[in-house]
Amino acid sequence: MSGRELCWADGRLRAAWAARDWPTLIRRYRALAGISQSRFGELVGMDQGYVSRLERGLARVTSEDVVARFRDGLQVPIELGGVDRRGQHDWAPPAELRERMAHAHNTGRADLRTANWIGRVLAEHRRAEDEVGGLDLWPVVRSQLDTVTRLIPHAGGDAADRLLLLAAEHAHWMSWVSWKHDQPGAALMWLDLAHGWAVDGGHGDMASWAQRVRAKYALDRGDPVRALRTAEAARHSGMGPLSPAAAAVAAHQAAMAAAACAERDRARRLSDEAHELALRAPDEGERPGWLYWLDPTRALLQRADVAYACRAWSEAASVYRDALPALAGYPRDYDTYKRRLDDAQQRA
Repeated sequence: MSGRELCWADGRLRAAWAARDWPTLIRRYRALAGISQSRFGELVGMDQGYVSRLERGLARVTSEDVVARFRDGLQVPIELGGVDRRGQHDWAPPAELRERMAHAHNTGRADLRTANWIGRVLAEHRRAEDEVGGLDLWPVVRSQLDTVTRLIPHAGGDAADRLLLLAAEHAHWMSWVSWKHDQPGAALMWLDLAHGWAVDGGHGDMASWAQRVRAKYALDRGDPVRALRTAEAARHSGMGPLSPAAAAVAAHQAAMAAAACAERDRARRLSDEAHELALRAPDEGERPGWLYWLDPTRALLQRADVAYACRAWSEAASVYRDALPALAGYPRDYDTYKRRLDDAQQRA
């Protein structure tokens, strides 16, 4: 992979391109590539003085010819060529996505190098979302999904299945961002797409994950009975055995719902099962990409969350206290769990 491609795996850079935020784009690209303003100017056919004014926000880009210089000179990935900022707040999935997927079983050849690249940058977006913001990345991920779905009618067999999984991962991401921005209807529509595409592609882990997320949405809405029913469905996808990590998060979600239903013994059993399953996949490479975060520390914190939900305050506080030091490099998560620790200690 070339140096410029490595630069474009960065979420902040892609969000800056989507927003046409030229000062941020120039600064970020130069920092990632380790180049001067003069070298940047050579890439895009501009003199150093003009690059400097753009980077400081003292000049504006109004010409499509200049935009084309950036696109060509910086080798902007093909899936970002169709970014439409006007659609940034168009939450619901458009009908043409379903039309493309209706042809997913055609045979042919697809550009799997592009698909693999998009899979890589989606993984970067997952990690960057808290820092960059889902709204900033929304048009980028939406454009990526367009590219993936256009590849599917030209793929067959294993290649089509891989593309369906990639499309499902994108749809799940968009569901999650929609939910966090108080768009429940759109969130459920995207999640339906993710689940259907996962089933079509034979991906039991992703189908289970979509059901697990639906269970969380139900619990967030104050409907623990439906949450428990849906979480139990996630534990038994009907598509063969789940990987340990996928089974772990489904069991944990069922435990949280059971606790909310005041079925504390059931919640405890499910929590023990979830923790044991998570410890079977301690390394990131052993887990599905969207579960990159489920390391032993997060598995321990999930166990504490169930104890907290069961009102076992002393137990929850003890586990939170043991796990907190490992979150030192994640200030937002550290603050969240520190607040839970403080609350559990006060209630104990």
